[in-house]
Amino acid sequence: MFVVTGATGHLGSQIVDRLLDRLPPDAVGVSVRDVDKAAGLAERGVRVRAGDFTDPTTLEHAFEGADKVLVVSAAIRGADAVVANRAAIDAAHAAGAKRILYTSHQAASRDSLFAAQPTHAAAEEHLAGLGVPFTALRNGFYASTLSFSIGTALQTGQLVAPADGPVSWTAHADLAEAAAIALTEEGLLDGITPALTAAEALDLEAVAGILSDITGRAVTRVVVTDDQWRAAAIERGTPAAAAEFTLGLYRAARRGEFAVTDPTLQTLIGHRPTSVRSVLEAIVAQR
Repeated sequence: MFVVTGATGHLGSQIVDRLLDRLPPDAVGVSVRDVDKAAGLAERGVRVRAGDFTDPTTLEHAFEGADKVLVVSAAIRGADAVVANRAAIDAAHAAGAKRILYTSHQAASRDSLFAAQPTHAAAEEHLAGLGVPFTALRNGFYASTLSFSIGTALQTGQLVAPADGPVSWTAHADLAEAAAIALTEEGLLDGITPALTAAEALDLEAVAGILSDITGRAVTRVVVTDDQWRAAAIERGTPAAAAEFTLGLYRAARRGEFAVTDPTLQTLIGHRPTSVRSVLEAIVAQR
C-alpha cells in the first residue's frame, strides 16, 4: 500500500493521478482532512481515510498497512508546521512504512531568509534521525506562485515587487511525476535529493519580458523597497504577518537561494521540464 497525504491539494492530487498511472487503485491510499473532497478517488478504487497532521490520533488509521508514505508538507507556517510535519513522519514510522518520503524544497536550510525553508530543514533532519529509508524531495520553487506576482501586472502593465533574484520556477506536474517515480521505483532517490528544478532560473525582469511577448502588451518591471511593498500589501488587505512572510521570499531570492538548477528532474522524468513560458501562457489563458 502506497499512502499519499494531502491528496486533494494542488500537488498531492497530481501525485495520486500519476501514481494511478503506475499502480492498480487498490494499491493506493490517501490521507485527507476532508474525505468528501476525495470522493472521486474513492470511486476510482483508492482507499480514502481521514487524517489530520494536527490530530495525530487520526493518522494511525490513515496510514494503516502502508509500505510507503509520502508526506506532502503541511500547508501551515512556523512552529505549527514543524510540529505537524513531524507528527505525520512519526505516524508513518509507527505504521511500519519501509520508506518515508517528504516534499521538501530546493532551498531547505536552517538559515534561509524565507521562513518556509527552516521548516523543511527540520523535517529533513527528523527523517534522517529515524533510521529508516527516506526520501526528501527537494522540489524546485513552484511556478504556479507566479500567478500571485503577475495578476496586477496583466491589468496595469507594471510588475511591481521588491528587488528579487533568479528563481528556478518548476511546474507541479513535473514534480508530481517525479514523486510518483520516487514512490514506485525503490532506491532511485534515496535520502535528500538534489534540487528537482526546471532547466532555467529567471528573475521577475525576465518574467515581465516573457509576459510582454505573450500578451503583446508591454509589461514593465518596477522595483520598490521592501517597506513600500509591505505597506501597499497591507493596504490591499494582506495581513501583516503574511506580507512579512512573502517578503522573506524576495530577500531569499536576492541572496540567490532559489537560483540553483539541476538536471536530476529532467533525467528522472525523461523529458525537459515545463518552461516558465509555458506556465505563464497557461496563467494568462485562465484570466
